[in-house]
Amino acid sequence: MSKAYPPGALPPLPAIKLSIDRDRSEHAPPRAYLTVRRLELKAQFPDGSVSEPFFYDIVERKALDAVVVAPHFRDEAGTRKVLLRSALRPPVAFRPREVWPIPERETLGGLWELPAGLVEPSERSEEGLRACAVRELYEETGAEVSPEAMLPLGPSMFPCPGVIGERHFYFHAEIDPSALLPPVEDGTVLERQAALVAVTLEDALALIRAGEIEDAKTEIALRRLAEI
Repeated sequence: MSKAYPPGALPPLPAIKLSIDRDRSEHAPPRAYLTVRRLELKAQFPDGSVSEPFFYDIVERKALDAVVVAPHFRDEAGTRKVLLRSALRPPVAFRPREVWPIPERETLGGLWELPAGLVEPSERSEEGLRACAVRELYEETGAEVSPEAMLPLGPSMFPCPGVIGERHFYFHAEIDPSALLPPVEDGTVLERQAALVAVTLEDALALIRAGEIEDAKTEIALRRLAEI
């Protein structure tokens, strides 16, 4: 956050590149991060008719839901700023070129996002969700806030209901940028050496409109924050 950059712009994403060391698709362990259920379904309609059987694949995981946190503060001039974090997303990085409708950027897979993380089984309650948001904010940004300072930011939403039943729970919290600690991260490779940047809320919304911020949950949270 200490490096200067032009107003309304984001610094370069960290030059982290993913490569496939080995494809183990056919040898996924029993406790894989994601599992796919292939269901044979029928639909019963209001007129009493029943459809023919059809197959549908559903993605599941043990920790299904997630929290999204918008950390913000006012600078010396009183301008509202938000804290963004770089993220490396393998499904985006490995988008096959043959499906691209239009050319995509060289940094594909690297995104600017708000802090977010999965809700653990022990956090499945209103108090647990708030505690989860506090934990994820600290792990990913080094910002410490009390559970009471973690405020709801609108209703929860389904980010990809055609594939997974994951629900996102939105929060926001005012932080002290001068008291940030080095992020402890969660121990996974994909959280290593992430970059943090503070931008004005107005600039963040402009970057969304320009397509520089491409993460949907981040756009939802920032637009909600702007409304309050």
